[in-house]
Amino acid sequence: MRYAAIDIGSNAVRLLIADVTKHSTTASFKKNTLIRVPLRLGDDAFQKQLISPKKADELVKTMSAFKNLIDVYKVDDYMACATSAMREATNGQEIVKRIKKEAGITLEIVHGEREANIIYASHIEQDIDNTKNYLYIDVGGGSTELSLFSSGSLFASQSFNIGTIRMLDNQDKDETWNEMKQFILDHTRKLKNVSGIGTGGNINKLYKLSDEKEGSPLSLSKLKALYNNLNSYSLKDRINILGLNPDRADVIIPACEIYLTVMKWADIKNIYVPSVGMVDGIIQTLIEKNA
Repeated sequence: MRYAAIDIGSNAVRLLIADVTKHSTTASFKKNTLIRVPLRLGDDAFQKQLISPKKADELVKTMSAFKNLIDVYKVDDYMACATSAMREATNGQEIVKRIKKEAGITLEIVHGEREANIIYASHIEQDIDNTKNYLYIDVGGGSTELSLFSSGSLFASQSFNIGTIRMLDNQDKDETWNEMKQFILDHTRKLKNVSGIGTGGNINKLYKLSDEKEGSPLSLSKLKALYNNLNSYSLKDRINILGLNPDRADVIIPACEIYLTVMKWADIKNIYVPSVGMVDGIIQTLIEKNA
């Protein structure tokens, strides 16, 4: 079986095509092709609450290209999800209809809680140690999804309108930060030794920059050192000297700030980085749907 996942985020749009292998009672998948297009829809959505005609055209063209690839790869099933930017754009549903008509892609704008459900659908916490307590932290361009697990079971989950593009555009609000802090304190104060699980493109990049051995957690102190080092460079130097992509070089700083803040509030000393994201969760959701 071959499935495809499309994630329309606030910073980038991704297509993952994955090959699924079924076992006796479970199924696993191997990434075949991953394409990322940095459309940055959040710049429009968070400041104007509208996706501009130019960005809408670019998104439709991207979806048309993705549909062609889905057809060429002979994909058995696909799922396309749009998150924070499209949620807030007043013309989001209009663009959904246009994508269906012009690109032949059925797109779902998912609310924050469903986004969180999809992200942790891969159940990475079970592969680490399901007897421990974990806080999933997924940082995107427009929102941060937090999910708490204890003994392998989810017991609290919430989405907050705090994200990297939103912060760069000064569209994050103090009351939202306070709400997130209260959620963390309310749900972690009775838990001992909470570890973090970080997902999203920025934490994946930070983990690569850390040179940690695969499977080892990233410590809070090392993440702070990474942040201080990155912040010591100008945006231009983060691109030219450190070799970061232009659309990663700016957002990685606020992403660091979000992860560090959440880890501090939750008293997390180490964060595991399994290098999965929304598209991986979508593939797993398709596996469970077609089981």
